[in-house]
Amino acid sequence: MNKDNLKKIIRLRHELHKNPELSGNESATKRLLMDFIESETRFAVVDCGKWFYASRYIEGTKATAFRADMDALPMDESISIPHASTNPGVSHKCGHDGHCSALCGLALELDAVPLTRSVYLIFQHSEENGQGARECSGLLRERSISEIYAFHNWSGFPEKSIIVREGVCQCSSAGITLKFEGKASHASTPEKGINPAYAIAELVSEIESMRDKVLCTIVNISVGGKNFGISPADGEISLTVRAEHEADMRSAYNKIINRAENLAQEHSLTLTKKTSDYFPETSSDRRCVERVRNAAKNLGLDVIDMAEAIRASEDFGIYTKMIHGAIFYIGNGVDYPDIHTSGYDFNDNILETAVDMFTEIFA
Repeated sequence: MNKDNLKKIIRLRHELHKNPELSGNESATKRLLMDFIESETRFAVVDCGKWFYASRYIEGTKATAFRADMDALPMDESISIPHASTNPGVSHKCGHDGHCSALCGLALELDAVPLTRSVYLIFQHSEENGQGARECSGLLRERSISEIYAFHNWSGFPEKSIIVREGVCQCSSAGITLKFEGKASHASTPEKGINPAYAIAELVSEIESMRDKVLCTIVNISVGGKNFGISPADGEISLTVRAEHEADMRSAYNKIINRAENLAQEHSLTLTKKTSDYFPETSSDRRCVERVRNAAKNLGLDVIDMAEAIRASEDFGIYTKMIHGAIFYIGNGVDYPDIHTSGYDFNDNILETAVDMFTEIFA
């Protein structure tokens, strides 16, 4: 990568890191990235509301897309760095600032050479809650895009190594919130009320036994309050269901919903259901993975085959259900802090690697 361009995108990354925004609220982030593309390249920029794309269109050619996500996490910046978040309670602890900066780097690199086919750079909002790709994915058919690629930074692997997996590489998942409503009573006469704690306890016990192809993680339980004179009327449980394949996840999801409905009926409770953060599995096409492998080899980078799918979900799977594509991972370092943890900051040392990989894939 051109060294001046590298300096530009590192500065951009630090500016993005200073000003993180949560899913669905990435307006300033979007504006900063659009301004960069418009001022530094000849790419056409199209504002799509909460997201945007930049393109170079070559008539009569196949189109390739590359995607980056823009949103940050609801976490405090708890490490001392010069480019620390200035937005209390929000920080880029997943590395989306690096993903966007790498895509801007690709724009800089491609702007300097003649192109033989069309390219689209998708700057997507709301990845963390699984909503962004659903809104952006219409572009694929609208512009007859044939392939799409993305990367994620990943700790626990050697720095700058390229990690790939054919087929499912990140699991499907969905969040479920179940609210049970009964009838309050004095704690001395619980028989006069309907306390939802017992239905929730039964459900928790049964969820614990669901280990066939799925992982169910209870993230929150709340029943009543610390008032020892009241048997509560309301209770709520939130959990995440995940599996390698969406069909298995949906089966477990439906089983939990059905059991909750039966328990509500048995205990004379009212049940309210809510689904959040729905992700299909992310699967990478064999031929696209091979293109990633070849790009890494051409760049002299180590390629590591991932033995198992990552449990964490990624809404890039929305795109790869529509067209051929692949997501690959770039190692942060074996002992580098994990994403979504307080000690994490995107590793600037892999920014050039990401741009070079994208450029080589498109070559």
